[in-house]
Amino acid sequence: MTHGDCVDFSREFGTILDVEDAIAGSYTLEVSSPGLDRKLTKAADFERFVGSRVKLTTRQPLNDNRHFEGRLESFGEGWLTLDLRVASKKSRKKMGEEAQQAQKMKIEFANIEKANLVPEI
Repeated sequence: MTHGDCVDFSREFGTILDVEDAIAGSYTLEVSSPGLDRKLTKAADFERFVGSRVKLTTRQPLNDNRHFEGRLESFGEGWLTLDLRVASKKSRKKMGEEAQQAQKMKIEFANIEKANLVPEI
């Protein structure tokens, strides 16, 4: 979804609201998208974005690290698998020596504190 898509939707939907007089009085219609780096919070988010690059922080360290970036290879039964080979150089450095050597990391969903998509342009 682009900025233009939000503008177009706002115009069209605003016109419908005005014609139908669905809202009494004046109003401000704001339309936005979660963005390219949207948060992943629910299991359904992780299922939907299998194949995408993600950056995440765990609650408890894994291999002495809490920060990981990679391609979400799979998600199921409360676990996700990250392919760490696609992580940026900055993230690989942050992940530490053991994560740099590993090609994949299996992480329990319950251990994820924060996760976001990483835009691929």
